Amino acid sequence: MPLGLLRRLRPRTASAAGPDLSLPLPAGAGAFGCEVVDPTGQPMAGAEVTVTALDSHRVATHGTTDPYGFFMAALPPGSYGLRIAAEGLSPARETIEIAAGVAPPPAHITLDPARQLELPPTGTWLFDPPHTAIRFIAKHVGMAHVHGRFTRFDGGIRVAPNMGDSQVSVRIDASSISTGNKTRDNHLRSADFLDVEHYPYIDFVSSRFIYRGGSKWTLQGTLTMHGTSRSVGLDTTYLGTVNGGYEQELRCAALAKAELHREDFTLNYRSMLARGIAVVGPTIQLELDIQAMYHTSDTPTPPE
Repeated sequence: MPLGLLRRLRPRTASAAGPDLSLPLPAGAGAFGCEVVDPTGQPMAGAEVTVTALDSHRVATHGTTDPYGFFMAALPPGSYGLRIAAEGLSPARETIEIAAGVAPPPAHITLDPARQLELPPTGTWLFDPPHTAIRFIAKHVGMAHVHGRFTRFDGGIRVAPNMGDSQVSVRIDASSISTGNKTRDNHLRSADFLDVEHYPYIDFVSSRFIYRGGSKWTLQGTLTMHGTSRSVGLDTTYLGTVNGGYEQELRCAALAKAELHREDFTLNYRSMLARGIAVVGPTIQLELDIQAMYHTSDTPTPPE
């Protein structure tokens, strides 16, 4: 357990002078501090810092750098693994030693640009259902969470010569929803929720790919569910391309996430509560863990 997270905001020029931290350490504790900068040497605010005890592999402390790029913590003596990450940059990893009563000057850590993975070849890629999962997490009315997935779907990716012009389409069989509880699943399929008899499919079609740096992209597009279409953005991490599997097919993989609000799709949370229905809360976390196989080098132009 961390003994405390201690931060101090200081001018940028103070770092060059090698300031004395002068931390008020708890008895028997040591201190760790770091100053994180981007590839141009500018302070990295909001970088994620995780410190893990090497003996137990437990997270000792976790947080983000302050507006000046600093992070400080008081910790029990011992050996720790340090990981610092920020979007679009390669994570930094180091091993640090904490000694009782010692508060050394902050370590200066530069995050380098993330290595951009080679993009998949142009053409049409089709989802491989046995190696693809569409999952969701919704908070139940109360404290529990409902975990579920859709078991029947198809989709594909049209990779254009300019990646920004590429397109993803997904069609989900709404009746294939599964949360591990038959009564709840039947309720989710009913007119109270997905109404699969009248709206059998959930569709997503992307309109553009927006590059966010490193392996990060945003897939902007339209999600149609329960007869209602809304613009959504999928925060996507491209995982690379490999030759593998049966007959050594060329495959690519990605992980996409989005937060959905039920009322955006006319799934009225308040009216359900008024009728004594309490299936899941109003916010749903959607995750698509995609693996696709190379199908053809054709990249047909989507219809206008």
